Amino acid sequence: MYNLKGKTVIITGSGRRKGIGEAIALKFATEGCNVVITDIGKPQGEKFSEEHIGTTDEMESIVSDCIKAGGNAVAFACDIRYEEQVANLIQKAKETFGSVDILVNNAGVGYIMEPFTEFKDESWDAVLDVNLKGTFLCSKHAAKQMIEQGKGGSIINVASQAAKSGFPYAAAYTASKHGMIGLTRSNAVELGEHKIRVNAVCPNHITTGLGHWQNKFFSDKLGKNYDDYLQGIVDKNPLKRTGLVEDIAKAVAFLASDQADYITGEAMNVSGGEEYH
Repeated sequence: MYNLKGKTVIITGSGRRKGIGEAIALKFATEGCNVVITDIGKPQGEKFSEEHIGTTDEMESIVSDCIKAGGNAVAFACDIRYEEQVANLIQKAKETFGSVDILVNNAGVGYIMEPFTEFKDESWDAVLDVNLKGTFLCSKHAAKQMIEQGKGGSIINVASQAAKSGFPYAAAYTASKHGMIGLTRSNAVELGEHKIRVNAVCPNHITTGLGHWQNKFFSDKLGKNYDDYLQGIVDKNPLKRTGLVEDIAKAVAFLASDQADYITGEAMNVSGGEEYH
């Protein structure tokens, strides 16, 4: 259906079990793609502890599942905050599979939440460096490779409902995701002449490992029982359920495919109707 067989896709932040990145990787694998799993690989200080990052072992395990699902797959550790590592990632993907056709900027920090008047500058930097600077660096080097190949490509940014609406305790996260939409639109305009399409998806709440952390954080802040807080999320959604990682994976695969070959610069809500602007 999607005509993605044989295309090479790089998915950042795809090294955590039960995460959106893993679901996206498995979806592309079932379409017969060459899948590059990439994550930070090992803890890097207190802001990037093992609880919140994709480890090398997890990455290799997801590679195995992608191969079982029908794709080719490899894993490369990369800290997307550093341009040299990003450039090396793109080069290794090209050397391994011959091209870079699709980039999914999925890596993100959504677990640093602080009251705005107490928000620490090092917390701000940690969020913006991954969510926005990392997206910029990966898009820059993937685009250079796609331009060199001369056959176009697709860049898909995994934004958030926070790219459209504000949330408490999440100044840095919300700012980074709004910025990601600006970057999406700017890149779509500039890269269109090279037949490189740039789009974003904006999920609402998904209960991944990160989502569970967020549920606990916000239920505690609001003085609510965890289950009652989660039920409140369901109740306000027109489709009366929380989102699934597979919902996001299907949207990303569509935007990467020929089915979307006249769609660029869009920020697609995938929220069950909760976010509609």
